[in-house]
Amino acid sequence: MTITLPGLILLIVVAAVCGAIGKAIAGGVRGGLLVSTALGFIGALVGPLLAARLRLPEPLVVHISGHPFPILWSIIGAALFVAIIHLVSGRL
Repeated sequence: MTITLPGLILLIVVAAVCGAIGKAIAGGVRGGLLVSTALGFIGALVGPLLAARLRLPEPLVVHISGHPFPILWSIIGAALFVAIIHLVSGRL
């Protein structure tokens, strides 16, 4: 599948917002736009995987250029990832 340039930009913006929300929930204060975007994409990978393992539905999915992006699970996955990073690094 291909994605258009406006679709890619919108996907990056949505991932950045989801990553920033997840980072704020978990108490992450460091990092900027690139960190938030990376967290959004990591959350979009981790969150749905966790939801599938627990057999939970995907309540909020946005389709961008034909590609599904799970908003809620991306935020939860990003928050979990930041929390795990905090636990491993020993920071509060």
